[in-house]
Amino acid sequence: MIKNLRIEDFIQLDIPVADVRTPAEFTQGHIPGAYNIPLFSNEERVQVGTTYKQQGREEAILLGFDLTGSKWSGFIKQALEISPEKKIGVHCWRGGMRSGAMAWALNLYGFNVYLLEGGYKKYRRWVLDRFDEKYDLLILGGMTGSGKTRILHEMRKANEQVIDLEDLAQHQGSSYGTMNKLVQPTQEQFENNLAWHLARIDKTRPLWLEDESITIGKRSIPNSLWHQMRVAQLVDVKVPSNDRVEFLVEEYGKLDKDFLIECTQRIWKRLGPEQTKNAILAINDGRMADFIKIVLVYYDKTYRAGLSKRSSEDIYTLDCADNNAAANAKNILANVNKLKHLA
Repeated sequence: MIKNLRIEDFIQLDIPVADVRTPAEFTQGHIPGAYNIPLFSNEERVQVGTTYKQQGREEAILLGFDLTGSKWSGFIKQALEISPEKKIGVHCWRGGMRSGAMAWALNLYGFNVYLLEGGYKKYRRWVLDRFDEKYDLLILGGMTGSGKTRILHEMRKANEQVIDLEDLAQHQGSSYGTMNKLVQPTQEQFENNLAWHLARIDKTRPLWLEDESITIGKRSIPNSLWHQMRVAQLVDVKVPSNDRVEFLVEEYGKLDKDFLIECTQRIWKRLGPEQTKNAILAINDGRMADFIKIVLVYYDKTYRAGLSKRSSEDIYTLDCADNNAAANAKNILANVNKLKHLA
């Protein structure tokens, strides 16, 4: 059986999805959780495309069969590995010949195949539409080192709706945000992952996001969602400075010194030459608390500047005794009814 599905129905499928585009197309962006079973290699797709332009559709189809002739049993075996029950979603770029050919072969073998009408191109339209929708946002703010991400995770445990933007972007938002190990997804994949989470949100309940600049590392929060974040109510957690320094020493103190120095040099214009020099000396000497205190001057100033651009009526300040994420999350939820938004 082959069944064509609109994107709204396709994304509701609870079965494996085979993306038959090339590895390069898949790496650029794909439906979260999809498997890549490429009909053509990157180079083969170029050959077929060139043939289509120079010799026509029929010659391109013949070349496609020549290139895939010995691969079909392999395609079927891959499909069986990801879906032993023989139920599978399939798509290519525009829902054309590549997905059609794969659907034909899998159906012939006995699969129930669900084809995405319009292909990945239609899925990308669906992704972008998610960012134009309205969400009941609440923003968690606080100066660097306040443990905002940990607080959000504790709130999630309390059944609050939370999306961790930094986790999706694989970056912690500062010059040091890769932690010398994180690799960011492409912008397209970041958007795909974010839209996937947004689509599962109950819009009748608040959604908590962390206060972020429009860019997280090299990835950008989509404009429509960003503008909603900027006018949403914000809980500004106030954590004592010493606790913030201690938290950041724990987070960053064990990182490679060369990495820390390189990241510090990247923001030297904002730190100033003297403070940059002092920060690097502190790193080399192993004086991590001193290093953190120096760079916090810049990050605190940046945070206060961002906060000043919000309406004071939309900011709820909450003093926290220390950096205990569980206690601070409980404190926030106990006081959330004081927000104008929920009053």
